[in-house]
Amino acid sequence: MTPDDALSWIHFELNTPAMNMILLGVILSMSIFADSVARRTKIPRISLLVLVGLSVAVIQQVVLGQQGVKILEQIGAPLIQLALVMVAFLLGSELTVDRLRSTGSLILMISLSVIGVGGVAVCCGLLALGFPLTLAMALAAISVATDPAAVSQTINEGGDKSLTARVLLGIVAIDDGWGIVVFGFTMAFLGWLISSDGTLALMQAVWELGGALLLGAVIGLPAAWLTGRLRPGEPTQVEALALILLLAGLSSSLGVSSLLAAMFAGALIANLSTHHTRSFKEIEHIEWPFLVFFFVLSGARVDLYNLGHAVGLTLAYIVLRTGGRFLGGMLGVWFVRKKNADLPKNIGLALTPQAGVAIGMALLAAEHFQEQSALLLPVVVGSTLIFEMAGPFLVRRVLR
Repeated sequence: MTPDDALSWIHFELNTPAMNMILLGVILSMSIFADSVARRTKIPRISLLVLVGLSVAVIQQVVLGQQGVKILEQIGAPLIQLALVMVAFLLGSELTVDRLRSTGSLILMISLSVIGVGGVAVCCGLLALGFPLTLAMALAAISVATDPAAVSQTINEGGDKSLTARVLLGIVAIDDGWGIVVFGFTMAFLGWLISSDGTLALMQAVWELGGALLLGAVIGLPAAWLTGRLRPGEPTQVEALALILLLAGLSSSLGVSSLLAAMFAGALIANLSTHHTRSFKEIEHIEWPFLVFFFVLSGARVDLYNLGHAVGLTLAYIVLRTGGRFLGGMLGVWFVRKKNADLPKNIGLALTPQAGVAIGMALLAAEHFQEQSALLLPVVVGSTLIFEMAGPFLVRRVLR
């Protein structure tokens, strides 16, 4: 018997499902390595995961010459959708009546000032530089989002208990929630603005927003009562996953905002399900693997051949967003200066980090407006890397 005959029974076939599973395993393995590097270097692991995705894009588009081909094309979109719905659902759980009451007018005033001034600065600045209205408004809406993890971790590392630290923690707890609302309304408005049929576009915009709230209520209200009651004891991961899958699938099928629907459902459950909050804990336990896929695939979807066109826009976006947040924070502190004279005027600089929610918004905006997709994702991914690197330094500077 020859060696070839002895090995003839071994069958190797690399079909698409097998390749997808191998790639998913490789991505998760790389995330473990990125986690280890992040702990040793203090580089945000989100940035490392996005860089892993960009390296995949380099191999695919430059080395292999597969321009326009998306990695994990069949299952990549559902994984990204699930990750976004999970994030929005957890953000909704932060918007409880008790939390908003405890937040107080101080945090609310500064938060709205930073959001309003920052968004207007990005939009007007990009329009003044000659960029299209669609691109300017989309990036302005995306700029509202803040990365709460980067801010809170930096504060907790220093053990700061000052008024400034407490105000920053209160702002980032609700900031992404406002961001999702602003983004939803902006996308609906832009859809109506550029449509040739104004009446139809208006109806679609109303459905995208109103339908999202309706879907969130249809799923959130029964879930607030049923979860944890169908069997004795606390709710299981099965119940939490059922909510996420229903929200993601139905919002996509009905053509409504998945972020708004998930956030509204999460807010309803958090406010009405007073017997426990375990559903949110169960989602937190399983959220990270989906976020790993989300960040890596987001980086891998960047069109490297259009990066040259996005450099100027990226720099403009970074400068305008940073300046707008600084001015918004200064204006907010000026409004509350009589009661809280100790707050620093540059508090807005501590709210510059952006991460997952901003990238998710960019992906959704790119789907809405295909003509701007080549610029939207590179700009947001590139600026996210910069803001995540510089963010902790700015937070510490403001606290000092």
